[in-house]
Amino acid sequence: MTGLGIAAVPQLPILGGGLLLAGGFAGLAAGMMGVGGGIVIVPVLYHLFTALGVDEAVRMHVAVGTSLATIIATSLTSLRAHRRRGAVDGELLRAWGPAIFLGVLAGTAVAGVVRGPVLTAVFAGMAVLVTLHMLFGKPEWRIADGLPSGAPRQGLAGGIGMMSAMMGIGGGTLSVPILTLFGYPIHRAVGTAAALGFIIGVPGTVGFVLTGWNVPGRPDFSLGYVNLLGLALILPASMAMAPLGARLAHSLDTRVLRRVFALFLGLTAARMIHGLLP
Repeated sequence: MTGLGIAAVPQLPILGGGLLLAGGFAGLAAGMMGVGGGIVIVPVLYHLFTALGVDEAVRMHVAVGTSLATIIATSLTSLRAHRRRGAVDGELLRAWGPAIFLGVLAGTAVAGVVRGPVLTAVFAGMAVLVTLHMLFGKPEWRIADGLPSGAPRQGLAGGIGMMSAMMGIGGGTLSVPILTLFGYPIHRAVGTAAALGFIIGVPGTVGFVLTGWNVPGRPDFSLGYVNLLGLALILPASMAMAPLGARLAHSLDTRVLRRVFALFLGLTAARMIHGLLP
């Protein structure tokens, strides 16, 4: 299959419905549990593209690239809200920003040359770690009372940028637990992560557009590895459902919600790993 064009018109309603579902679920999860939408969007897109027969060589690349493109808008919306509450640490952004940016460039370059199953393995492996943290992590856990200085500090930021670009996530999924482990207040960590999402989303999206330019096997409506149909449907659904998720977070037991989401993420990661086995 080389695309989802005229020959695939009967599949378009399935694709459109799946994209809207992915966006709505991502927004709901982000609002309820403070996780980045990318951690939902990528696996849903991956399985949707699998069901529609998109070439295995590119399906994960398109899922990651499309997710990064959605992060640009959602991170700006979230950033404005957190900035009004004074929850964005400008000093940390100035210290981490360049290393995050360079990490994204490195991650995008690596993603552009590795095979699809490698990206799938990277996402699934990190998703398992996120699942374990959500299930068993304690708010009081600490590695230190402050971030390291010098090269370790920059290496940490570069690693977050690189892994986020390869996974198609905005950075909050990785940066928030890391910051809290180093004694950072949770609300300030979440607010600052929104700004990191923009730093990750812009160069990551440009990189996936360029590295996927004219690559065969991509779904139609794709600009490089960014699927424009996916972007057009996921983004409004995600932004529409996020406020509902935030309201539900105040009326439901978020500990139960986190466990349910962790189980969903764990099962999704397990299915992706199973698909990689010979």
